[in-house]
Amino acid sequence: MKAIVAAVALAAGVAGSARAQTVTSTADERTALAVTVYNDGRGLVREERTVTLPAGVSEVRFVDVAEKVEPSSVRTAVTDGAAVRVLEQNYEYDLLSPQKMLDKFLGRSLTLVRTRTRDNATYDEEVRAKLLSTTSGTVWEVDGNIVTNPSYDRLVFPNVPDNLVARPTLAWLVEATGVGARRLETAYLTQGMTWRADYILSLDAAETKAGLAGWVTIDNQSGAAYDKATLKLVAGDVQRASSSAVPVYSAAKTRAGEPDLAAEALFEYHLYALPRPTTLKDRQTKQVRLLDVSGGIGIAKEYRLEAASAYHERWNATQKEKVAVVLRLRNDAASGLGSPLPGGVIRVYKRDSGGNAQLVGEDRVEHTPRDEELVVTAGNAFDISAERTQTDFKKLSDTVMESAYEIRVRNHKSEAVSVRVIETLGGDWSILESSLPHKKAAAFAAEFVMPVAARQEAVLTYRARVSY
Repeated sequence: MKAIVAAVALAAGVAGSARAQTVTSTADERTALAVTVYNDGRGLVREERTVTLPAGVSEVRFVDVAEKVEPSSVRTAVTDGAAVRVLEQNYEYDLLSPQKMLDKFLGRSLTLVRTRTRDNATYDEEVRAKLLSTTSGTVWEVDGNIVTNPSYDRLVFPNVPDNLVARPTLAWLVEATGVGARRLETAYLTQGMTWRADYILSLDAAETKAGLAGWVTIDNQSGAAYDKATLKLVAGDVQRASSSAVPVYSAAKTRAGEPDLAAEALFEYHLYALPRPTTLKDRQTKQVRLLDVSGGIGIAKEYRLEAASAYHERWNATQKEKVAVVLRLRNDAASGLGSPLPGGVIRVYKRDSGGNAQLVGEDRVEHTPRDEELVVTAGNAFDISAERTQTDFKKLSDTVMESAYEIRVRNHKSEAVSVRVIETLGGDWSILESSLPHKKAAAFAAEFVMPVAARQEAVLTYRARVSY
């Protein structure tokens, strides 16, 4: 019993001491700041501040932190100075606002002030009123009468409630072995931060070479500003608890030599750092150059006709088909690239006869590792048309069908083209006969290459047997 009483007395003493001694630290006391941005709406903030602590138990209040902190992610450590023991950790985010003040004073009397004019002079008229409700307006008791939404110029509160804070605050109850300065390192995850990559691919007149420029767009909606921060981006699919995998991105190296975002390996991902400190303001969208290869990237242009046919049934109508325009480039050193490219939106431009750049395509591309191919679908060809007709159908059994197809491609251009035809078959399939050679493009796809002369039509016929 004596031990329990002693423990309770000690706890009471700690709590009383914590209330009596409070140390407040603002952003002005930061000595280091780093921000790592993910693409799932989160950022990792790490900062160091120097604070002077009294001996014994005190409360350290870190203000100027993000409004959208994930409290369970907060960690803190003393990196310099005498030992400090963290007893409690709290995140206070009940922010001061007129509505919150009204809610906190519900059922209490306040002073309503009206500005009046008499004899060309203004004066304040004060009315005491009891606040009864703040739902869909306000309800007051004034001199025994119930008044809704009374007009007043300002409202006077006697104080700010202890549980309202002007800025989001991390608070720790700590115990220090002696008085003096300590360097505290704090890290936390916050919602409201994301980034994406955007590219511009500029084709030359012959459409055989191109330049590639990329930008990173960072959006900070976390509720805090980060002044002169070391900015980093993580690349890879980072697993998140109770959520799907998090897609985050990397940067690329420019032909000029030094990358705009310097890369390093991190676990199974890539970590990219801006080589200079930058400031992320709250509610700000910032763009940082990702790469800029002015020209010389080899481009392969192809026309692709790809569609799934109904091999398990008969159909009679002729189907109109669109022929896609696809651009391919290698992400390698020979092209002036050669670093992992993040997925994002890529816009394709080409100059017209007047020298003005015109948008000729837009696509969303996936992450492209080094030495892999970047494939961009720019749109559909205007001067190449196609149609597909089923010319025969046989049901050999409940699970085996045989179909014959005719594909016509008309080239209205003044030069010859080749169209890559990809037929998605499904099941176990075989090509019994065809007018052009084919190859197995995938487990369920056959590929043909159709040469089409200028202003001419070409025809592909084939018969396939499919088992389901």
